Parts: sequence; C-alpha cells; structure tokens
Amino acid sequence: MNNPAVGHRSAILHSLADPDVVGIENAYQYFADGLLIIKDGLITHLGDAKALLQQYPALEVITHHNKLIVPGFIDTHIHYPQTGVIASYGEQLLDWLENYTFPAEAAFSDPQHCRDTADFFLQELLKNGTTTALVFGTVHKTSVSAFFDAALQLNLRMIAGKVMMDRNAPDNLKDTAQSSYDDSKALIETYHQKKRLSYAVTPRFAPTSSEQQLAVAGQLLKEYPELYLHTHLSENHQEIAWVAELFPERTNYLDVYDHYQLVTDRSIFAHSIHLCDSECERLAQANSAIAFCPTSNTFLGSGLFNLSQMQQHKVQVALGTDIGGGTSFSMLQTMQEAYKVCQLRSAQISPFKAFYLATLAGAQALKLEDKIGNLQPGTEADFAVLDLAATPLIEYRLKSAQGIEEQLFVLMMLGDDRAIDSTYSFGNCVYSKSAP
Repeated sequence: MNNPAVGHRSAILHSLADPDVVGIENAYQYFADGLLIIKDGLITHLGDAKALLQQYPALEVITHHNKLIVPGFIDTHIHYPQTGVIASYGEQLLDWLENYTFPAEAAFSDPQHCRDTADFFLQELLKNGTTTALVFGTVHKTSVSAFFDAALQLNLRMIAGKVMMDRNAPDNLKDTAQSSYDDSKALIETYHQKKRLSYAVTPRFAPTSSEQQLAVAGQLLKEYPELYLHTHLSENHQEIAWVAELFPERTNYLDVYDHYQLVTDRSIFAHSIHLCDSECERLAQANSAIAFCPTSNTFLGSGLFNLSQMQQHKVQVALGTDIGGGTSFSMLQTMQEAYKVCQLRSAQISPFKAFYLATLAGAQALKLEDKIGNLQPGTEADFAVLDLAATPLIEYRLKSAQGIEEQLFVLMMLGDDRAIDSTYSFGNCVYSKSAP
C-alpha cells in the first residue's frame, strides 16, 4: 500500500490512562480543533489542526463540522447469536438461557442463518461506533467461520470463539471435549491472526463444561499462547451455588477456571458481580480482565457490579454490552448504565473514566493498546465521529455545556446510535449516518 495521507479535522479526544490512577488532568488528550492524519490504515500524526496544516499544506482534509472524534469503542463481551432475542421479557439468568438463549442458538446449525446474522450484527456494531468486540459464537463451528468471514470483508479487528459446551445443555447444542478441541483448533488454524482477527477459547461457563472439556480448553491455551480465554464468572447467585455443587472440591468459582489453567493475562471474565476478595486478588495477580456489562446485569436482575472493589484490588475492568441479555449495542448507553450502577453503589464515575472504560481500558484488557483504543501515532485508525447535534435535545443541552467534560457527560447520558455520525476501521469509512 502506498496511498496518499488523509487528514480528519474535528474536535478530538482520546484516553491516555485510567483517570483514577493518574488523575483526570493526565488521563486524556483533547484538541478543540484537532487533526488526525492517516496513511495506509495507520495514524501518523495527531495534534492541533492549524499547526499540522502548516507542515502539510497540500494534505487532503475531511472536515467534520460540529463533531467529536474518539477512538472506536471496544465491546469486551457480546453474543452475536443472541441478537434476535434482545429485549426478551421476564427471566433471570438460568431461566433466560433455557427459554431464550438456547432456542435462538439452535438455529445456528444453518450456515445461511449464521451469515445473515453476522452481517446484521456487524452493521449494528458499526452503527454504534464499535470497531472491536470480543464475541461469543455458538457451539456450531460454522457460527464462528461465518462471523470471521464477515469481519474479514470489512477488515475489522475482531475476536471470537466457538462455544464449548458438553453438559447441562440441550442435546442439539452439546459438543464433546474432543470435538470442541478439534473444531476450535481448526478455526484457530484458519482464522487466528488472519489480517486483524484473533481467536478466543470460549467455554460458555463452568456448569456447561465437563472437567475433560475445561482441561482441553487449557490445553489449547498452552498450544497457542496468543489466544484469549473468554467466559462467564459469578453473574448470578443461583449460578454460583450451582458451580459449588458441581465442583465441590474447588474453593470458589474462579478456582474452577484456575484449576484448569484458564486464569491468565489473556483471560476476560464477563460479569464478575459477586466476587470475594481472594478472587479479586487472584485476578489482579494474573492480570486477567473483567467485562462490566451494566445493561445486562440490571435487565436480568443479576446484581450491581462493584467497580470500587475492583479498583481497590487493581483488577483490569472494561465495558461490555452482553447482547442479548444486554439491552443496547450502544456503548454510550452502556456508559450511561455503568454510571447509574455506580451511583446505586454510592460511587461515581467521571465521563473521562466512562470513555476510558469504553476505549483504552478495553484495549488494555485485550492486550491491544499498541494497536487500538487510543489515537496515538502508530496505532490503527479505528475511530468514531460523534455528532454534537445528533438530536434536538443533545444540541440544545450542549449549548450550555461548559467544556469537554460536560460535553462527554451529555453524550453518554443522552446519546445512542443516533449520536454516531460515522465509523472508521483501519482508515476506511465503514458506516456513515448520511449514507443512503
């Protein structure tokens, strides 16, 4: 590739670090009139527009009027096969799996259904400014191949895996320890590190995997050290009691995974609402990450995530939508719900913290901060353009906003997919609100 450089001129903001660690003043970089210069999919320059344009007077520039450029959002926990059961009424976790999730996932034995859902799902992500996601497939190998093929077409940075589930599930959704190993290995050999794709070993959760299957999950991680581990942890009290019955020899839920060498610095555990201090200490020691999924946790009545506890133990946390238990693809709405969950725990998160959790924290959780999650020169040009006049209410409210912090707060409290003007992946526009 040797394409000419292109500049994007707008207000620009990105996170540099966790504001609760380094202080808000050191946690972000903001340009009221900024310029992002991109060449061959990578960011080459970021800075004040007037200063950079003096250096590059012949640069082609796309001006985004009354907009704010931020890094593409990163969703660290989502189920693409559950797109069709989002907003399903009236169940808590285990009943919800039985009555909605499993019937929906059974349809993914049909390759065409997989392809159609993958295409719709990716368009919804991009429409909401999400450029990277850690994604559950189903037990069917084709569910993951269809997803990866669709992501390849758009050159997206995506991570996904085939569900491993050999017990406590409907017969038409069970694999075996051996078939889950074989199918996962075939998918890894075909897709892992192909362009911008990565593979995650994906046991659904401890109750639906036998000891043998958890062991082969650990074996895959040893054979391919660059893989991720993606599963659920301590989402619901009933679930936790079930794990204790199934694994009486283990000291706690996390210890089940730890026993099979699944707690690593490339492990992402969704939910993790009801952890004891020793589990938090172990997660921090392993440098594992948690996906905080506020819309799902409240919708399914699972509980209120304790962000303060995780910060106290220095556990890495990022945001996830958990579609379809979650109720929105929008990371702006997810930030809004995260704020409310923290409020109910008598804590607050600043808008800088919320945007950090939705961008750089996700990249750090996935060990990809050198590639995505920020707009530093050398990183991949994945970014979202937010519309500061997306709705009459947002436009009206922002007229009285004092500075970027208040602007961010308004966007996260009032914003949704309508606030996304356009989304760019590797420098290419992959979604535009104005496109027919």
